[in-house]
Amino acid sequence: MLNFTMSELIHSDTAVKYNINNMPDINSLDNMLYLIIFCLQPLRELLKKPIIITNCFRSSALWTKLYQLGYKPSKTSQHLKGQAADIKVNGMTQQQLFEFVKNSGIEYDQLIWEQDNNCVHVSYAKDKNRRETLIRDTKGNYRKV
Repeated sequence: MLNFTMSELIHSDTAVKYNINNMPDINSLDNMLYLIIFCLQPLRELLKKPIIITNCFRSSALWTKLYQLGYKPSKTSQHLKGQAADIKVNGMTQQQLFEFVKNSGIEYDQLIWEQDNNCVHVSYAKDKNRRETLIRDTKGNYRKV
């Protein structure tokens, strides 16, 4: 059984506040399904705890608004394709969650402990996962782990 809903995958406080359509296209939906089936759901089953999705899909309109508001969203963000989710788990620090995912054996494209956003970013790219593991510090600098 899958433990994730479309509403949590597309929810954005910014999209709600500015009345932005954050519905994914068919390709992004496909990517989100792969992300759930091969990454998020297996992780949920290993953890035996709910995973809180703080951010998953971002439409181009939402990306533009975030940019206008002074955030610095990546132009190549996998969130734009439905391939990435920022996650938290109650009762775990972000470092604990990062280490758990890193050592879980679960397939992923990128795993990033975003210390500046206090979240863990995990992505899945069908047929081309790099298993890239990074830490982004509080100044926005990346380093491979």
